[in-house]
Amino acid sequence: MKRGKLVIFLSVFYLVSVLLAGCTTVKEWGKGFLGVSTRVLEENRQNDLKKSFALDYDACYAGVKSVLNEKGKESYIYAEDLQAKMIAVYFSQTDVTAVGIFFTPQENGGTLMEISSPSTFAKEDLGKRIFAALTALVKAKNKEKGNGVKK
Repeated sequence: MKRGKLVIFLSVFYLVSVLLAGCTTVKEWGKGFLGVSTRVLEENRQNDLKKSFALDYDACYAGVKSVLNEKGKESYIYAEDLQAKMIAVYFSQTDVTAVGIFFTPQENGGTLMEISSPSTFAKEDLGKRIFAALTALVKAKNKEKGNGVKK
């Protein structure tokens, strides 16, 4: 009886070891298993939408969060990585298409925004909304400074 338990234990241990020793890290494997991996968003960045804004990281982050929480167009945030400066969302409360929003602070004090998704529609729709909101923030900031921004 003890031998049978040992064989089962070793079999399970071997199986778990093989699964965890693959190409991915343990953390990424777990995320993939749970359905919250951001790898596809990171790998898809060569096809993302990009736009720079004359806003610091914190202002862009706050602006993006407000867009993601717009009434009637809410997106579900499933991952936030402050170290990687990334937010991963499901496109809407009912559409689980993944969209990644990446923030890259620039030397001039601005922020490069990147919107990534395997879905062209989701990427373009959310990108349009985010870019419009951040453009409005830049205009408001410039108006406060008295730069006379034209519409």
